[in-house]
Amino acid sequence: MKILFIHQNFPGQFLHLAPELARRGHDCLALTDAANNRPAGIPFVKYRYTPPAVDPKETRLGRNYTTMSDRGVAVARAARTLRDEKGYEPDLILGHSGWGETLFLKEIWPKARLVIYAEFYYRGQGLDMGFDPEFSTPGFDGLMIAQGRAAHLGQALVHADAGIAPTEWQASTFPPVLRQMLTVLHDGIDTDLVRPDPQARLELPSGRVLTAGDEVVSFVNRNLEPYRGWHIFARALPAVLQARPDAQVVIVGSDGVSYGQPPADGRAWKEDLLREVGPRLDLSRVHFLGRVPHETFVRLMQVTRVHAYLTYPFVLSWSLLEAMSAGALVIGSRTPPVQEVIRDGVNGVLVDFFDVEAWSNALVAALRRPDRYRPLRAAARSSVIERYDLRSHCLPRIVSYIEAQGAIPPAR
Repeated sequence: MKILFIHQNFPGQFLHLAPELARRGHDCLALTDAANNRPAGIPFVKYRYTPPAVDPKETRLGRNYTTMSDRGVAVARAARTLRDEKGYEPDLILGHSGWGETLFLKEIWPKARLVIYAEFYYRGQGLDMGFDPEFSTPGFDGLMIAQGRAAHLGQALVHADAGIAPTEWQASTFPPVLRQMLTVLHDGIDTDLVRPDPQARLELPSGRVLTAGDEVVSFVNRNLEPYRGWHIFARALPAVLQARPDAQVVIVGSDGVSYGQPPADGRAWKEDLLREVGPRLDLSRVHFLGRVPHETFVRLMQVTRVHAYLTYPFVLSWSLLEAMSAGALVIGSRTPPVQEVIRDGVNGVLVDFFDVEAWSNALVAALRRPDRYRPLRAAARSSVIERYDLRSHCLPRIVSYIEAQGAIPPAR
């Protein structure tokens, strides 16, 4: 087959799938944003998209759709160029629906089968919106705007032939009429690469070296922000450091915002929370690494004694499954995305998202008695191997699905 991948930050979720399909003899090509400089692993072309200035007063509910559909038009123009100037006609298109890139591709290639990577469906209430009243108490207009964020996601699936969702819970966020189009297929975790290593060492910027026997608490996110529980974790730390004088806290994440809004005062969430709890922290034992290479993250998961993972009812992070694959003890928030993966007391520990005292107590208990939690570490890795292993489970399933899709005529 000729398979076209669409992702503004390719390879994204197609990191393993695209080269595997190419290895199997398929003619694979990626179409990605001109600003994306990540290694592609397969041949690629780029489109150029400059987001237009959007006046909130003029666009109101349509502000998000304006941005997403304009990107979709930019992708469609690039697709038309591929068709008209290069004679390119894909048999199958696989694209992420999150940024509007797939919205108009059926107008360019109506005979191609279009499969959507459907990660999440926004709602005005009941999921991430309104979950955390400290930062999200939307009024009527806010609820309407939040619901409006789903417009391009629904359109993407309506005009597609089928869709893939990475987890059961994320698939469940879609309305029933769209959910029936989805097959749950996780991207997969490379459990051979991400595995326990009792000899692992992690050197901090200060020169201090952490090993698997040390009292290490870890917290990892792309950006330190409320959607991923940064505020709860930060507020739990003073009690942890007071109770465990040898504990070292390693925090990975940048100062930006991936989801939600920045603080009203314009500061970063990291700075905002440190102003609140910093006077009660021994900051010589709190190490902020910013963003790190994947191999550094893996070493951190191999040396950590306890890893904290929190999230709103939202997209599940790869980092949670990779932490479990590395044999880390994960204390996770009792929220639906996490509950699909972690069973309390079996392969990890669950704590109410908002209960700061319970977080402090759970982290201290894990630091104090690591032997008690050794079975949970082993079970965590076993559960990832069983359900999410890249080579034995996820990649064969998703490859089989894609190759089967190629044999099905498009809906129109």
